[in-house]
Amino acid sequence: MPTAARIVVLPQQGGPLEIIDAELPDPGPHQVVVRQFASGICHSQLHQMHADRDQPVMLGHESTGEVLHCGSEVSHVAVGDIVLVTWVPRDRSATTRLPEAATLTLPDGTVAVCQNVFTWADHTIADEQYVVKAEPDIDREVTSIVGCAVMTGAGAVANTAKVQRGDSVAIFGAGGVGLSAVVAAKAIGAQPIIVIDLDDEKLEFAKGFGASHCINANNVDPVAAIRDLTRDESRTTIGAGPVEGADFVFDCIGIKTTMEQIVPAARGGFFGAEPGGTAVLVGVPTTPVELDAIDLLVQEKKFIGSIGGSCRPDRDFPTFLQWQKDGKIDLHAMVSKRYALDEINEATRALQAGEIKGRSIIVF
Repeated sequence: MPTAARIVVLPQQGGPLEIIDAELPDPGPHQVVVRQFASGICHSQLHQMHADRDQPVMLGHESTGEVLHCGSEVSHVAVGDIVLVTWVPRDRSATTRLPEAATLTLPDGTVAVCQNVFTWADHTIADEQYVVKAEPDIDREVTSIVGCAVMTGAGAVANTAKVQRGDSVAIFGAGGVGLSAVVAAKAIGAQPIIVIDLDDEKLEFAKGFGASHCINANNVDPVAAIRDLTRDESRTTIGAGPVEGADFVFDCIGIKTTMEQIVPAARGGFFGAEPGGTAVLVGVPTTPVELDAIDLLVQEKKFIGSIGGSCRPDRDFPTFLQWQKDGKIDLHAMVSKRYALDEINEATRALQAGEIKGRSIIVF
């Protein structure tokens, strides 16, 4: 039978977010209906809110919940299981079937769409590939950010860049994704771990997660500051100067300024011995970017992208959840603000205004 749900909907014609009472259909063969405990509020949803659209949109893509109903072909979870909902297929290599994004017919007859899943709702329906089984004793609120923030930041460090112990790391952006990258860098043993932001309070917050050095880009040139912190006079570049820059530089913001800073902030090549460092784009870009091709060529640097932390949720989520249990990542500290569903417009306003340290969540 259908499941009653309260769902945040972004209207086609703009205006504030609306909370609509709707009914989720019985799940199809490959679908799962989930009663939600909490959902992360991700900055990428702001991009969706500002984008053009030709029909209503349902938002949110990371949550925790309990399975209420399963389709006939679903075998990896069962009714009553505790799960994480995410926007990345849990193990794409294990199936040739493409997952389907959820759609929902609203009470007025219009059809609302989403990007793979929607989690700003007290109940959701999703393709089983976006539903990951978890242990029943997980924290049912703060782990809701594993499905995007933690996965994206920590995965970029561990999976995409494959940072090793002793590597130097610089991370632009001290939000939920950036802090997750800091945590992963610390767990791996990177040193130093340099965090760059525009807010002293957020930078101080980052120290609690493992940042060894913090740079306020309002006050100094962050590229020059990173080079100063990482200068190695014992090695020289092709230009006969000292090797400078971090081994890996992560942009967890995605604006033009930071995208154009991460390559020059990456380590120059040790001429004749080893290539230069790697700049990793993690934040969703909103503009074109201009890169210094000569710097890339001569210093043998790399500029690469990381989407969803190159994660395979079935493989990686247990690791991130274990980090929480072991105290390697303090999700209770990272989740700095909780909202009720009815407060969603205030929640997105605060995020847009830069008022959120770490990550905010909706608690149902």
